[in-house]
Amino acid sequence: MLKSLSIENIAVIEKAEIEFSEGFNVLTGETGAGKSILVDSISAVLGERTSKELVRNGAENAYVYACFEDVSKDVQRKLSEFDIPLEDGVLIISRKISAQGKSSCKINGRNVSVSMLREIGVLLVNIHGQHDSQALLNSDYHYKFLDLTGSDASFIEEYKKSFKELVSVRKRLKSLTADADTKDRELEILEYQIKEIESADIKIGEIEKLSERKKIIQNSQSIAGTLRGVLAYISGDDETAGIENLVGSAIAEIKGLSDFDSDFKKSNEILYSVSDSVERLKDICNLKLSEIDFSENELESVEERLNLILNITSKYGGSEEAAIAFLENAKEKKRLFDNSDEELEKLNNQYDYLFSQTLSLAEKLSEYRKVLAKKLEEDVTEQLIFLDMPKIRFKVNFEKGNLSSNGFDRIEFLISTNPGEPPKALSKIASGGELSRIMLAIKNILAGNDSVGTLIFDEIDTGVSGRASRKIGLKLKEVSNMTQVICVTHSAQIASLAQTHLQISKKFENERTYTQVNKLDFEQRKYELARIMGGLEITDNLLQSAEDLLNN
Repeated sequence: MLKSLSIENIAVIEKAEIEFSEGFNVLTGETGAGKSILVDSISAVLGERTSKELVRNGAENAYVYACFEDVSKDVQRKLSEFDIPLEDGVLIISRKISAQGKSSCKINGRNVSVSMLREIGVLLVNIHGQHDSQALLNSDYHYKFLDLTGSDASFIEEYKKSFKELVSVRKRLKSLTADADTKDRELEILEYQIKEIESADIKIGEIEKLSERKKIIQNSQSIAGTLRGVLAYISGDDETAGIENLVGSAIAEIKGLSDFDSDFKKSNEILYSVSDSVERLKDICNLKLSEIDFSENELESVEERLNLILNITSKYGGSEEAAIAFLENAKEKKRLFDNSDEELEKLNNQYDYLFSQTLSLAEKLSEYRKVLAKKLEEDVTEQLIFLDMPKIRFKVNFEKGNLSSNGFDRIEFLISTNPGEPPKALSKIASGGELSRIMLAIKNILAGNDSVGTLIFDEIDTGVSGRASRKIGLKLKEVSNMTQVICVTHSAQIASLAQTHLQISKKFENERTYTQVNKLDFEQRKYELARIMGGLEITDNLLQSAEDLLNN
């Protein structure tokens, strides 16, 4: 649920801190005080599109912070997908909007994109405003409302899995049955690539070995001179004793002292170790000196081989491993081309089987939805009767369309506002007030199944009479038993039923407009309800009526 909202420099709101509670929250205030701005701020922090016009005049940036608690498992899964930590079940979202129109978002301190924020936002809050009835007016969304009323998702999941497999096989079939000329060209290219890589006979590590050999050849004289010098130091000559002889002499000299002290014995062992090391060094130098011997054409041969491998690897992945992997992949593609007729027959059989299976599952899903539809018609009708719409007839219409990821049902909600008239599309005959109440009825039915933790209704009472407003308030309170409800309202009947009443007011200082939000106690609520009900003057009778509403 939405625990708190903090706003800075949004339109007429310089700064506001708002605490919400569980259950039913209402926002009231005079027209133009900033109630809709609060809803716009919540939309912004949930990732909805916004603009620089929202930034308060004279400010460089606007900020919105929202704190959520006890978020649903759906939200937790989405956070996990984005690798965003959730500490103690608390989720803090912030959005910064600059006067230049740029925007930045954070979730629990992590920078995220607006699209990521929107994916999480739709799982946290559902906003329904006076003019926000696209979901009801657009029949493409109606199947979603219907599916949410069911408690058994196995029909939907099984169908979606089968349809996904069907689409995958269809894509492979389409690829195999591509234009013959295209296939011939692709096969020709594959054969050329395979031949080119295979003829190079690439081996992993060969580039490194060839590069080292090239360096040795190019620097052979310098290397040979150095090695001969080192060997001269080791072996010596006719005039000078080498390290080898000197160490041998030292061993002979100190050997006679071993009987006098154990330390001399250890020294002797050290000299033997030095002698062994010198011998190994001599062997290494002789070996490397012998390797330096090369034919006049070897450098040319090494460079030619190295250039060939570098050229092949640069064309096919940038490394020996990548080129070999490319070769194996090309061979597999060629094998598929060579066996395309056999593969095509296999895929056709698989497609026929999956199509039959998917169609059968779509029929089962359709039957399941028709059972849900009958129950939804009864429940919505019952809700609408309570909401002072006794003559409206609500119907879920089914038509059969093409297979899609949602089945073959084309589902549309229809209503008849007067007895004897056939049901028609909501978009053709429902007024704004009727749409709001139909949406409220559906929300009330879905509240137990919907994982969204907060529902916001923006002026749902527009165009509704006092008696109907009271009924709407009772329904909102009923929904709030299962999920948090925040309602912007001009109705005293609705506001009196809330557990938390927030008043939005504005004041003028130094030719600037400021908006503030205050949580009202019982006495303050009486005066606010009296203001909503009354005219220019708040009378004792209005105050008594307001108190009666609160007590009832």
